[in-house]
Amino acid sequence: MSEPEAVSPSAWRMRASAWDARGNHDEAINELARGTKAGDVACTRDLGVRLLLGDRAPLLPREGLNFLGEACDRGLGEAAARAAGILALGVHTAPDWPLALAWLARSANAGWQPARAQLRALCDDDALAALSTEASFTGWNALATAIRLDDWRRAPDAVVRCDEPRIATFPGFLRAAVCELLIGFATGRLAPARVYDVSTRSEVVNAHRTNTIATFDVAEVELVHALVQARMAAACGIGERYMEAPTVLHYSPGQQIRDHYDFIDPASTTDYAGEIARNGQRLVTFIVYLNDDYEGGATDFPRLGVTHKGSRGEGIYFVNAQPDLSPELRMLHAGRPPTRG
Repeated sequence: MSEPEAVSPSAWRMRASAWDARGNHDEAINELARGTKAGDVACTRDLGVRLLLGDRAPLLPREGLNFLGEACDRGLGEAAARAAGILALGVHTAPDWPLALAWLARSANAGWQPARAQLRALCDDDALAALSTEASFTGWNALATAIRLDDWRRAPDAVVRCDEPRIATFPGFLRAAVCELLIGFATGRLAPARVYDVSTRSEVVNAHRTNTIATFDVAEVELVHALVQARMAAACGIGERYMEAPTVLHYSPGQQIRDHYDFIDPASTTDYAGEIARNGQRLVTFIVYLNDDYEGGATDFPRLGVTHKGSRGEGIYFVNAQPDLSPELRMLHAGRPPTRG
């Protein structure tokens, strides 16, 4: 995947950031508007995203899309990709995948290489996808038309590894090209993973977890993230609206996350009910293995006698809560350290 073009922080964007840091978001929006009026394309993109999301700004989706389209037409193709991701998620409205795909094609036509890579990886016409690697290729709209969007709300058959509590795997959940795409989007974004500390009610770096992580917030999400999450939701029977931010985990040799729960351990706090009220309950965890060229690194469930080393593109999900929403304490698990790869 080609590197995205760099966007320098202009004086307007820097002043907007300073106003945001002070809590004066109205003045931050005014700075972005001034930069937009002066022809700063990055300000136009930032203003469009904030209005489309209602992020520290009025919720003005039509105006937000207009600004993003303007930024794209003036040479910042990434702006249209931002519109595609937000529309695919359905922020403040139902997801609109056909419209999102049209915006992704607009981004690709404007020369944004990550948009082109998405269309190529998602395309269901292998011959057309191969043709799109040629430098002279211009058929990005045709590539978008060859994507079967409805397939992303269906999942392959599950292989039940444990019936109660449920652990199931999904061989062939993602094709290899999509796995490579997701790895590419995470490259350069990885940071030390954190764990939730109930004593401080904050996320902290802890020796219990040594891997790295890349998280994509709503203003950074790509259309492909939304499609993958929709397939996850279909596989485990959870509504798409309940999904957390898309996240990519990376484990170098020796890195791991030791035995833990994916919910608040009742034994770790005297205010369990309060923690659930504040943070909610994580009912299901869904993981897709993006590569398999490593040794070790299994997902281990020691209390259930299940250990699984996934293959590239395979999904696995497990249930963290009992039917009454109380925590499933048998679902203790760990990401064991890779020894190579």
